Amino acid sequence: MAKVTVQERIQSENERVAAANRAAFAKARVLVLNLVSSPGSGKTTLLEGTLDRLPAAGIRSLVIEGDVSTDRDLERVRARGGEGVQINTGGGCHLSAQMVADALGRLDLRAADVVFIENVGNLICPSTYDLGEDAKVVLLSTAEGDDKPMKYPAVFHESSLAVLNKIDLLPHLPYDIAKVEREIAVLNPRCEVLRVSALKGDGMDLWLSWIAARLAAKRSK
Repeated sequence: MAKVTVQERIQSENERVAAANRAAFAKARVLVLNLVSSPGSGKTTLLEGTLDRLPAAGIRSLVIEGDVSTDRDLERVRARGGEGVQINTGGGCHLSAQMVADALGRLDLRAADVVFIENVGNLICPSTYDLGEDAKVVLLSTAEGDDKPMKYPAVFHESSLAVLNKIDLLPHLPYDIAKVEREIAVLNPRCEVLRVSALKGDGMDLWLSWIAARLAAKRSK
């Protein structure tokens, strides 16, 4: 019983801080996307390709990088001209709303249209923690195998978009992409799906269009 009570208090406090984050994002009129995946699915590569393309679309961005240790992913973001801050969890398997709130003190939200939060590589822990984002985006790579949706259903229940990355490897893998898309639809019929190769550029225009549409929808409210 004590464990349940402690967990409820942690979640309650996280929800309170997440609501404050959401209010700050709304005031700044920025779209906030929480990128979730297992390690190696290509979140940072997707960000690199996105940062290369956003200026042509007239969209400004900031990045909050979450990782257990090091700032290597943030270095990759900055090498592409991106601006952002690093959060190291010191062993924690996910970001919390308070970690994001602390990072906001080092960011000028007025300088952005979109904020990308790259969460710690994990398909389980980040699914239950609201950071104040507008949408969770879950990435799957074809190299992971096609059994992930039903093995990790919670993250798909909570995600607005699933990006199936590394589709350039499909000819070389026993990956049933149609089955993956069907299972995502069963878990969450409202979750959109995009097929992308962040490395090769396939599907990136559709990803940019999705971002632009979500940004326009938020600002029209």
